[in-house]
Amino acid sequence: MMAGHLCGTFLIFIATLSLICANASKLMPSEFPEDFIIHVDSGSSSSTATEQNGTRWAVLVAGSYGYQNYRHQADVCHAYQILKKGGLKDENIIVFMYDDIAFNVQNPRPGVIINKPDGPDVYEGVPKDYTGTNVTAANLYAVILGNKTALTGGSGKVLDSGPNDNIFIYYTDHGAAGIIGMPEGDYVYANDLVDVLKQKHEAKSYKDMVFYLESCESGSMFEGLLPNNISIYATTAANATENSWGTYCPGFNPGPPAGYTTCLGDLYSISWMEDCDIKDLRKETFEQQYEAVRKRTRNTTEGLGSHVTQYGNLNQANDLLFSYMGSNDNSTSYTQSESSPSLLGSIINQHDADLLHFLLRSRNAPIGSDERHEAREELRAEVDRRKRIDGNVDKIRWLLFGHESNLKNFRPQSQSLVDDWSCFKTLVRTYEKYCGSLSNYGMQYTRVFANMCNAGVTKERMIAASTQTCS
Repeated sequence: MMAGHLCGTFLIFIATLSLICANASKLMPSEFPEDFIIHVDSGSSSSTATEQNGTRWAVLVAGSYGYQNYRHQADVCHAYQILKKGGLKDENIIVFMYDDIAFNVQNPRPGVIINKPDGPDVYEGVPKDYTGTNVTAANLYAVILGNKTALTGGSGKVLDSGPNDNIFIYYTDHGAAGIIGMPEGDYVYANDLVDVLKQKHEAKSYKDMVFYLESCESGSMFEGLLPNNISIYATTAANATENSWGTYCPGFNPGPPAGYTTCLGDLYSISWMEDCDIKDLRKETFEQQYEAVRKRTRNTTEGLGSHVTQYGNLNQANDLLFSYMGSNDNSTSYTQSESSPSLLGSIINQHDADLLHFLLRSRNAPIGSDERHEAREELRAEVDRRKRIDGNVDKIRWLLFGHESNLKNFRPQSQSLVDDWSCFKTLVRTYEKYCGSLSNYGMQYTRVFANMCNAGVTKERMIAASTQTCS
């Protein structure tokens, strides 16, 4: 636990790093059986043709906001540059990002976003299709389905794709069991997302689709839900039960340039994108990229990392990257360098990357300044918020089940998180109505709510426990 009183920046720093290190050791089991990595049967074979007759489309989503989440928008901007270099047109690339990073007062390079320590500006030219309050789950679903009438704000661009077109979707954000975040409105729930993908398939409005997802417990978004016969191949930064990781963080090796108080990228994301930067997309298959990303994401110098996982139609892994991302003809401004090592050093789990940013702001601000006072209050508020959420969930769990409950149990592989998704959403919303937002940190407790549903907890019981706990 953090010290109850913040009596000095140095003590804050030591205590917080201790918390982060302690959590990290708990979050990664020392060994996983190899068969835990892939556990979805293959469906029909997909074409490996090197020529593309249809149109390539892409949807890029950064589902967070705030300078502490710099890495998510940096990831999306980098992905855009890869697709643009590959020949995709802006009219076929749809970007969701809050757009509060490039010109943020905390950004040491105003108007510039980088995704690696010695990397170029990846912000230049990025379309601003859905920004600010228009970055919502509802708009994302409308975009995927090509439903312009369901949009609220934004550029109006949608996936106006046809039966010969290939689609690439990349989503990076905070997440947890069964959900990924959005800066506005409701979460993206796993069953809703997969239902939208099924509707897209039923409309015969694409040939093949690839979905890359970066978030904690990202495998839970497809586990037991994504069919293998709707021409979608997905990979996730982590399996259904573990964290994903931020990298290129201040104080770590390699870290960002001086002046940055936030991580520049996410481990899975920079792994697939830096692979694209140095490979010939006309020759590399998704299976080859998966293997490269899997090894790099798992194999860090500290033994941390996550298990990149495949879902859906695994035969599409034989497709060439070119078929979805275009061809970069291997002429890229990125090169294999010390900041693109096959073995990364220190990384930090997504939940604690935010805390690291608040800590560094507090430490680096001039002594006695308003900025330092504000940063310390921000850090204090984040620590208090985490303690409050931990206490709330523990008390609700005790009120409903007593001391013997273990609501963090995992369901068997290939089984979805919860049987009744309506119940799951209701319990999450009930908690937030009476106890406040889960926040990026508290999202980790969604598995508890899912297991409450699996154990038969009703909305009425959840309301009673939540009001007794938080009123």
